Amino acid sequence: MIGAGMVGLATAWHLQERGHKVTVLDREGVAAGASWGNAGWLAPAKTIPLSDPSLWRYGPTALLDADAALSMPLRVDPGLWAFLARFMAQATARAWDATMAALTPIDLVALAAFDELELGGVDAWTREGPFVIAFEKESQAAGFLRELDGVVRHGQEAPLTPLDAATSLAPMLSDAVTCAYRLDGQRFIEPGPYVEALGRAVVDRGGHLRTDAHVVSVVGGTDPAVVLDTGERLSTGTVVIATGAWLPRLAQAHGVRTLVQAGRGYSFTVDTEQPAEHPVYLPHHRIACTPYRGRFRIAGTMEFRRPDEPLHPRRIEAIVNQARRVMTGVDLDNRHDEWVGSRPVTPDGRPLVGRTASENVYVAGGHGMWGIVLGPATGRYLAQLIDTGETHPTIRPFDPLR
Repeated sequence: MIGAGMVGLATAWHLQERGHKVTVLDREGVAAGASWGNAGWLAPAKTIPLSDPSLWRYGPTALLDADAALSMPLRVDPGLWAFLARFMAQATARAWDATMAALTPIDLVALAAFDELELGGVDAWTREGPFVIAFEKESQAAGFLRELDGVVRHGQEAPLTPLDAATSLAPMLSDAVTCAYRLDGQRFIEPGPYVEALGRAVVDRGGHLRTDAHVVSVVGGTDPAVVLDTGERLSTGTVVIATGAWLPRLAQAHGVRTLVQAGRGYSFTVDTEQPAEHPVYLPHHRIACTPYRGRFRIAGTMEFRRPDEPLHPRRIEAIVNQARRVMTGVDLDNRHDEWVGSRPVTPDGRPLVGRTASENVYVAGGHGMWGIVLGPATGRYLAQLIDTGETHPTIRPFDPLR
């Protein structure tokens, strides 16, 4: 297993459930990538296609607004522009419905997959909402309500109730918020601690974890192996590539041609005058917030850059500027845990889960913003495929050779 994030560790755990011995390799450590600093939402009702028709209106405007949630460098980058062309081609109602239909089966089992981990001994918690969905004015809610209607139309439940006063559940929201809803049926976690607990569970059950292993190539066939940057060759029966936004570096040699672009997200945590107890979503500002270890984690931005580029302070500033408009009693000037993580985005919004063109080599990635919520279910069905050779219908739309 290459990659010690949620997806890789969940797959390792499920392979152990089926009696396989596992070794997990990572060049940095458990949850070192996108699994650490995200909002930690287990929200199937918001696990939807990233590309939708509103991008044709929002995208061009966002490029001219330094505080917009969408950001990309103004430079010659053929790979990025090729991805954007394919990504925007999916920004139609028909494509949205096709991708939503593909995501719905795994959305429907996502929360039960977390229960399975907990019952299996993973020492971590998930917590029920409600989620507070807030807007400065009612007209801003139209896009969110349309998306939620689409989710329900495809077979999910998304209980939504208007709130007379958002501050009853989210006291950090200011008087600028005049329209709010309560979304039930979703959960949240503290993502870094959760993934660390999953890693401990894998080790406690006899798995090996190496966090200094920089894999530079994968060999498929009847004698599969991984090769490290030190020249060390590790033979194994099966290889799973679960390296997030870095997946193409190893997977392209095995026939995986779907583009994977780093959609970088930023976050930080702050103190609040009153304790934060529930997640808060500000769709118009593209900000997702979660209680996190006694503070309030504020996350946002979709920044299309290379995955290894350093944190850009201007993106943190953009989130702060948006948050100031709608929050009060939040110490935005004393930020902790400033973070950037590279989420693996595919043009069609579908993950890449399954066999590659090489014997005994599999991939699990391309979940975009949804690697946390879909990770355990992905691990369950990929482990089934590896163990039995049978592709479960839930992951069939995610064929990495499509």
